[in-house]
Amino acid sequence: MPIEQRGVDTIPDRERSSGPRDLVSILIGSNLCLGVIVFGWLPVSFGLGWWESVSAVVAGTVLGTALTAPLALVSLRTGTNLSTSSGAQFGVRGRLVGSVVGLLLSLGYTALTIWIGGDVMVGTLHRLTGLPTGGLSYGVVYALLAAATVIGAVFGYRVLLRLSRILAFGMTALLILGVIAYAPDFTTSALPGAGGYLLGSFWPTWLLALVAAGLSGPIAFITLLGDYTRYVSPARHSSRAVLGAAWAGLLAGLLIPQLFGTFTAYAARAALDYAGGLVGASPSWYLLPLLLAASAGSVGNAGLMLYSMGLDLDAILPRASRARATYTVAVAATACVFVGHFAWEAQDAMTSFVLLLTAIGTPWAVITLIGFARCHGQYDADALQVFNRRARGGVYWYRAGWNVPATTAWALGAAVGLCAVSLPSYEGPLLSLTGGVDCSFLLSGVVGGAVYLALTAREKPATAGGAPETAPAALAMEPAVDTSVDHLTRGRL
Repeated sequence: MPIEQRGVDTIPDRERSSGPRDLVSILIGSNLCLGVIVFGWLPVSFGLGWWESVSAVVAGTVLGTALTAPLALVSLRTGTNLSTSSGAQFGVRGRLVGSVVGLLLSLGYTALTIWIGGDVMVGTLHRLTGLPTGGLSYGVVYALLAAATVIGAVFGYRVLLRLSRILAFGMTALLILGVIAYAPDFTTSALPGAGGYLLGSFWPTWLLALVAAGLSGPIAFITLLGDYTRYVSPARHSSRAVLGAAWAGLLAGLLIPQLFGTFTAYAARAALDYAGGLVGASPSWYLLPLLLAASAGSVGNAGLMLYSMGLDLDAILPRASRARATYTVAVAATACVFVGHFAWEAQDAMTSFVLLLTAIGTPWAVITLIGFARCHGQYDADALQVFNRRARGGVYWYRAGWNVPATTAWALGAAVGLCAVSLPSYEGPLLSLTGGVDCSFLLSGVVGGAVYLALTAREKPATAGGAPETAPAALAMEPAVDTSVDHLTRGRL
């Protein structure tokens, strides 16, 4: 299969041959991996009981999916990835905000997946073959996982889709075997090793788990969903079908592995060390399936994240090819893996990462969705590509390529979120106003959305039919291309 040549340019309708089933396959298959499973362990490590942990994971995932799933419709209409599509709200240069947010999200989750997968692989190989557990073994395994990940990411969407279809069935079978393997030791009794509630009492700790373990999963896809739905044709598939597929794929793809992580954390008594506890508690007959799950699942998940990172860097540096951008970010992600293993505690690193990125990413997602609702899903696909062509003008030019109100709203929302976050090593100054409870995601989204609505209340939305009032008339481009569903179905595009 040839290497994908498409970067963040608009996908022609004739090449958009995927459908809602493919979206479900890729969201389930790519997420059945240890990089997602480990998030189910976080509530346990925070000192929550079995049902408390399960409720936090389920509530957070449902809440996050309600915010994230509608973003699938944006790229369905634009034919390009979500960070480029956000140029309709932030400006063709201002959409770099989304590219940077997406790059950071994918970078962190890629590193986390390779990190956890590699740790389990080394532990399993130690039990199977006596492989030493020193730094050299971890370094070799991390490098091999990273290399396999790069291959899939460089070949692109089609290869990753095929891999996800295989993993959707293969990893499901391995997880079922895992339930059988760990079931004899499962208990709902509290794990004393966690040392009680992390934040001192139930509700603050439960809300921390809701964000860190539940909400963070869907939020990780706020810039990724468009990488897949840009290959779905709105002329052949309805918005309702695509939205339903996004809901089903996110809920199943995240809840199944995360709840497996919670289950195995209790079965393995892994209050503080998930990877070591998982390997140590595994019966001998499950070691080979566990090794396969750690390797294949990690490659599938990290491959999609790395693919998205390549697109985001390609969007930031239009002159770089997608393949070259992918190689570059692969090096950065691998470096983060080594730093994470040798310098950070797993719980602190994961918690800090997801809380910070959720606070920064949520207001961007809210503003993008408000813009989608305002323009009724009608975008000028050609004008969105102005920055990539190193040109000027178009309905999304605003002021020098930036929509100042949208960028200001995102910055204020992100700033409030960062001031309200509670990390193991940092507590924001606004925590005193929320009783010590981390409400950073909620405050950042509400503030970002409210400021955006207030600053643009009198501004005419930029759509495929006309420019916003803030766009200088002298920078008008060629007539806009209507990418709405009605236009496509009438065959005029």
